[in-house]
Amino acid sequence: MKRIAILGFGAMGSRVASRLLEAGYPVTVFNRTPERARNLISNGAIWANTPRQAAAQSDVTISMVTDDEASREVWLDRNTGALTGLTQHSIAIESSTLTPEWIKQLHKEVSIHGASLLDAPVAGSRPQADAGQLIYFVGGEEDVLNQVKKILAATGSNILHTGPTGSGTRFKLAVNALFGIQTAALGEMLGFLKDQGMEVNRCVEWLNALPTTSPAMKAMGQLMAAQQFAPLFPLHLVEKDFRYFCSTVKNPGYSPMAFAAWDVYQRTIEQQLGEENISALIRLYT
Repeated sequence: MKRIAILGFGAMGSRVASRLLEAGYPVTVFNRTPERARNLISNGAIWANTPRQAAAQSDVTISMVTDDEASREVWLDRNTGALTGLTQHSIAIESSTLTPEWIKQLHKEVSIHGASLLDAPVAGSRPQADAGQLIYFVGGEEDVLNQVKKILAATGSNILHTGPTGSGTRFKLAVNALFGIQTAALGEMLGFLKDQGMEVNRCVEWLNALPTTSPAMKAMGQLMAAQQFAPLFPLHLVEKDFRYFCSTVKNPGYSPMAFAAWDVYQRTIEQQLGEENISALIRLYT
C-alpha cells in the first residue's frame, strides 16, 4: 500500500487525510500550525516537521493549500520544500486551486527532479470531503493517474482526466467562475426583488420551482434566504479564484462576465465579508 503525505491542513486537507487514514493508508502530515494535526496524529497519522520530510517518507505527496504563494513555499522552499524529498518513483499531486502559469513551473521543477506531477483540484466543499464525494479534475499523464486512482477514489466519487498537466487547473478555474457568476447574478436579482417590495424567501421558493434555476443555485438561494453564511466556500477564496481566472484570460473583452463578477467579489472583500460564505454576497444588495 502506497505511503501518502498530506501538505496543508485547511478545511479540505484535514478531511482528505482523515478519509485516507480510514481507508487504511499510511499517512504523514505537515501543516504550518501543528495544532491542527493533533486529532489525526491521535488516529494514526505521522507528523513531519517539514514538507521535505513528509515527501521523503512517502510515495505520493498531496498538497492542498490556499494559493500560488503557499504552494510555491511548500514545494520549492530551499530548506524545507517537498521537492527535495521526492525520488524518481514519487508522484506529486497538487490539489489546490492555482494558476496554470504556476502549475507549468511546478511541473518543470518536478520533472527536472525526476518525479511525476498531477494537478488535481477538486469540486466540492467540507460536506463532500467528509463523505468522500469530491470530484477530481486531473491533468497529467494517464499512466501516472492510474497509479493513484485508488487513493483518489478513497476521497472522491468521480475522477475526470481532463488532459495534459495544467488542464485540471484550467477546468477548475472555469468551474469556479461559472459557479461564481451564477451566484453573483442570483444575489443581484434577489436584491432587486427585495427592493421592489417582494419577500426574499417566497421569491426563492418560486425560483426553485423553475427549470431556469440550476441545482447549485437552488441550494444557494436557500442559503441566502436563510442568511446562512458559515464559511463553506469563503468569499476571500472566491475572489482569489476569479483573480486567477482573469489573470489567465488577461483580456476583459474576451470574458466580460467573469471580469464583472470579479469586481463584485472584490467589493465583498472591501465590505469585510471575506471570511463569510459565498452566500453572504447577498449582503451587498440587502
